[in-house]
Amino acid sequence: MRLDDPRRNDPAQYDALADQWWETSGGFAMLHWLAASRAEHVPPSPGPGALLVDLACGGGLMAPHAARLGYRHVGVDLGGPGLAVAARHGVLAVRGSVLAVPLRDACADVVVAGEVLEHVEDDVAVLAEAARVLRPGGTLVVDAIAATRLAALVAIRIAERLPGGPPPGIHDPALFVDRRRLLAAADRLGLDLRLVGLRPSLRDVVAWRRGRRDVVRMRPLPTTAVLFAGYGRKRDAPPPGDGGGTVAAAVHPHVRSGT
Repeated sequence: MRLDDPRRNDPAQYDALADQWWETSGGFAMLHWLAASRAEHVPPSPGPGALLVDLACGGGLMAPHAARLGYRHVGVDLGGPGLAVAARHGVLAVRGSVLAVPLRDACADVVVAGEVLEHVEDDVAVLAEAARVLRPGGTLVVDAIAATRLAALVAIRIAERLPGGPPPGIHDPALFVDRRRLLAAADRLGLDLRLVGLRPSLRDVVAWRRGRRDVVRMRPLPTTAVLFAGYGRKRDAPPPGDGGGTVAAAVHPHVRSGT
């Protein structure tokens, strides 16, 4: 598939591969690795009812990590088949766009937006929605692919041909993320955000290929020019007595959960 192929970044690809979401050696293998990496930067739940909102949750791969850390897990996605898989793994699945998240303001203690910013026309709009639903003092975790020639080479021409890499055509380099723009937008939105480069552990990849590991650990890189993560928090302390209420209260009444 060529870089200029209009079929790139087609959401229908995720629906077609829905049965592979939880296969650690399938087409979404690296998403398992990234989910585990995200979880390393999510603090333990501050108390009962704490909410983790997972934007573009897909099949709900953050579910075991959210449960282990003590969060109620709400996943937002447009893809019905993926949401159905997520629901079977304990996620409160909400069908909706990451550009207009159907959740109330300041309802989430943690927002995760993994592998989504490079799939939308307006990544800043997704960041704005993440900031809106995040409580003051809450944690934000994102990851994405940088808008560089090196990223296009590595993430598409190389990674799409490697075991564990993304399915061919799943990414469009025209949508890769401008890191300076992202950081400037984060600051305007009241988010303190730092970016860190990521790469899979080569030793773990060898072990994974031999069937000795289910998940490959992600390692930090000094450069964010290919795959990067963003770790941050929403500025300002919450006002006294402020509370987000129950998970049901966080979801707008007209929104129906995925099944």
